[in-house]
Amino acid sequence: MDVPRVIPCMPGAELVETVDENAWKARMRVKLGPISLSFLTDVRRDEADESARRVRLAADAREERGRGAAMATIDSSLVEGEGRTRVETATDLTLTGPAAQYGRPGLIQDVASQLLKRFAECLEQQLTPTVAAAETGVPAPPATAPPEQPPVQGLSLGLRALASALGRLVRRLIRRG
Repeated sequence: MDVPRVIPCMPGAELVETVDENAWKARMRVKLGPISLSFLTDVRRDEADESARRVRLAADAREERGRGAAMATIDSSLVEGEGRTRVETATDLTLTGPAAQYGRPGLIQDVASQLLKRFAECLEQQLTPTVAAAETGVPAPPATAPPEQPPVQGLSLGLRALASALGRLVRRLIRRG
């Protein structure tokens, strides 16, 4: 629910402005090989149900040089299990411009998965001291902003996405047997 606290966990993202308690402006930088894109993004919380532990965010982004846009709806919910809390996320994403031209649907999904994985790792590092303090009764150190995530680099994400795609292919081949 604390969007200003979690935006810096997204690789390549930075909070630009807090408009009100349900709206923010952010910048997202993405580097895909020789292509560098910087999106100015309006983020708003459309729904929040704390008792159901669910939130819906909407993002409307435009590339700073006017070469494309992105629109997304992100539904997230918290699910308890195996002594941990898991965040389940579903994203509906529409891209236009260079990002849409360079990415096939499978590649976009693989890159998004890698971004979400890095985001989750950062968020887990932020929350672990708070959880440990609650369990032990020892006060947690004050919350600090997460370290700024570097812009998304196409090569490292591309290699991880390729590995993910190859893994899917191998699993498919094994199932066909």
